[in-house]
Formats: sequence, C-alpha cells, structure tokens
Amino acid sequence: MKESRTRSAHRLLGLARRAGAVAPGTDAVRRAIREGEAQLILMAGDASGVQLEKIRTTLNDRSIPQVILGDRSTLGAAVGLAPLAAVAVTSRSLADRLVAELEGADDEDGTDAVEA
Repeated sequence: MKESRTRSAHRLLGLARRAGAVAPGTDAVRRAIREGEAQLILMAGDASGVQLEKIRTTLNDRSIPQVILGDRSTLGAAVGLAPLAAVAVTSRSLADRLVAELEGADDEDGTDAVEA
C-alpha cells in the first residue's frame, strides 16, 4: 500500500513535469523559492548536504512543504531527467495532491514525513 502511494506520487510528479509545473535541480528550486512560485519541495535522500543546505537557506522563514522522496536517480527519473537533488512543484493543485499522497507514505519506502 505504502509503496503504491510512492509510485503514485512519482506519477503525479511526472504529470507536473508534463504540465510545466516543476522546477528541476537545485538552482531552479532556489529560483522558484525566491520568486514565490514553489508550492512543494521534493529532495533526494542521497543528495549532497551542501545542496540541501543551499535550499534550506533560501527557504529562510517561508513555510513551503518539504519532503525527502527516494534517491537522486528516482527523483530525476520521475520527471524524465538525469539524477536530481531536488525538484520544486509550482502548481498549487498538483502540490496539494502530492502532499496528500505522501502523507500516507513513510520511511519504509524512502519517503520522510512532509514538513513545512
């Protein structure tokens, strides 16, 4: 059940990519945060601490939900790209749907709880 929720989240992430509602990669995520476009931030569990710290520093006091989702390869593959450390979802409706899916998943399948 939980694994299917993660697969569903990956499919939703692919849908967001096709809709043009993702900012893939650390620099694009940071830009989306600064421009107020990021609605959800997904980070790879095996991403460099330096890359994740850049994102967290950019977040400052903004309350944008964040979640660790799988590894860099899986995150990149979900949006049809090479391995990625992070992806921002810029569509509110797709971000809400992803959060709903991810809240039902847990650490067993490489997903950490959603935090803002």
